[in-house]
Amino acid sequence: MTSRLDTPSISLGRIAIHAVLILAVLLYLVPLVVMLLTSFKTPEDIGAGNLLSWPTVFTGIGWAKAWATVSGYFWNSIMITVPAVLISTTIGALNGYVLSMWRFRGSQLFFGLLLFGCFLPFQTVLLPASFTLGKLGLASTTSGLVLVHVVYGLAFTTLFFRNYYVTIPDALVKAARLDGAGFFTIFGRIILPMSTPIIMVCLIWQFTQIWNDFLFGVVFSSGDSQPITVALNNLVNTSTGAKEYNVDMAAAMIAGLPTLLVYIVAGKYFVRGLTAGAVKG
Repeated sequence: MTSRLDTPSISLGRIAIHAVLILAVLLYLVPLVVMLLTSFKTPEDIGAGNLLSWPTVFTGIGWAKAWATVSGYFWNSIMITVPAVLISTTIGALNGYVLSMWRFRGSQLFFGLLLFGCFLPFQTVLLPASFTLGKLGLASTTSGLVLVHVVYGLAFTTLFFRNYYVTIPDALVKAARLDGAGFFTIFGRIILPMSTPIIMVCLIWQFTQIWNDFLFGVVFSSGDSQPITVALNNLVNTSTGAKEYNVDMAAAMIAGLPTLLVYIVAGKYFVRGLTAGAVKG
């Protein structure tokens, strides 16, 4: 009888929770809806002043103008983000593998010092990074930005992989050693096939951080080597004549679509990979 009496209250509680969550989602999506609708409006529709109104005439002129303006910078961001993500993830995987399964004297101290990189604000590395890039001849280049993002991201990727790998039983590595497997054989044939969730975490994390970065982009690049975030800022703040909000909104949507697609494709691995190292290590 008690369970039957409790059922209506449980149902009402769940309905209330879902109602609150749906309301929160709708409120969260309002800016996205405004951006999307505005990007397809004509200047006359925008001048009417109703942000949530349906476009009188759907037009892709804003998207065409936005793409013509930021397309070069969009590909700059691709050329910066993809190599930086792949390199930092690969090195982070090797670092985590060594620090969890091939420990050496001082490895814990090394790992602790490496973690300081997770707490360093962007601003603290601007001057040393500028000096280093200048000495290497990589100032104001996409290669220089790739190097900066790789170095800055290594602390995070190493942390993620190390915390994930300590949950893998040591017996697997010991058995492989007894069978004569070496460092890279164990890593390639045993560890990597088990690393899909944490690899996806690092890919998503690094892609989001690098693609959305503005500070490093505006400091370490110039002219045609700038990423799309800097180009978007320039488009919004330096346009002359009548303000074309449809172009601005379309450009913002173009800049945000890659990260949205990454989360849609690989987002299911994100929480699973982040919590995988929460029990041990």
